[in-house]
Amino acid sequence: MSDALRLFALSESQAFGTAIASALDTELDAHYEQTFTDGEHEVRPEVNVRGRDAFVVQSLYADDAWSVNDKLCRLLFMLGALKDASAKRVTAVVPYLCYQRKDRKTRPRGPVTTRYVAGLFEAVGVDRVLTMDVHNLAVLQNAFRARTEHLVAHPLFVHEIAGLLDEDEVVVVSPDEGGVKRAGKFAEGLGAVLDREVPTAFVEKMRKDEGVTGGTLVGAVDGRTAIIVDDMVSTAGTMTQAIEACAGEGAAAVYAAATHGLFVGEANERMAAAPADALFVTNTVEPRLTGAAADRLRICNAAPRFAAAIRAVHTETSVSALNEV
Repeated sequence: MSDALRLFALSESQAFGTAIASALDTELDAHYEQTFTDGEHEVRPEVNVRGRDAFVVQSLYADDAWSVNDKLCRLLFMLGALKDASAKRVTAVVPYLCYQRKDRKTRPRGPVTTRYVAGLFEAVGVDRVLTMDVHNLAVLQNAFRARTEHLVAHPLFVHEIAGLLDEDEVVVVSPDEGGVKRAGKFAEGLGAVLDREVPTAFVEKMRKDEGVTGGTLVGAVDGRTAIIVDDMVSTAGTMTQAIEACAGEGAAAVYAAATHGLFVGEANERMAAAPADALFVTNTVEPRLTGAAADRLRICNAAPRFAAAIRAVHTETSVSALNEV
């Protein structure tokens, strides 16, 4: 890569950042991190970035060591330090973007947290945010005044799952009404690879304070391989409900694919009990399933897609072209 590019990954995203660097045939640049005894953070580059095109990798989800807010704070400090060190352009590479589901007022006086997070990125002078499969793309594009680049994971899943299908009849299923367009795009890509039309279906869902209710399947899955697609799995309530609906309606096999596998709360127990043949996720979030649930987990490497996007941004070529199957 060009000497004008600088690539950093904060400690909790080192593995993903190293995979990106490898795909770019380069190495991560050095930086300094410290967390003081009072909980405050310091982070800064240790190489010259003046006039350079700087990228910082940090996936913003909570893990056993760091809260999502700690990770966000550390990323913002690093981005700000790069701007203060006269980097020509600073891009936040955020495989999983936090607070993206709180994108509208759901009750009186409710916060629109996605917009506030966007304001934090802008406050430190970030030029661009690169992320993957946000919950609502229109909200991302409207919330950020900085440029945004959005990658989709479905080409990874399409090629992985297509190899398992042979001549099976297939249907792509959205686990709720809101994901119908996503399922349609997935079906279109899968159909192009299989060279045949792939139908879609969806599961009706109602969300209440105490959880998810519903589960009525709209569309035909009987005798078909059902592929359930979503942007993320958090507590797995929505996903396992869709899996059970497909199995209950006679699907020959059930595969589930979700870009971000958060797997919090009761997710492990729910996924272990769900009648799914396989669950596909990317490595934007470090997987945390164990036991029977982990046995069915298949991880698709998203790092090369981010590497290609970084190369496109750096060389001023198309990022959107990367989203084609």
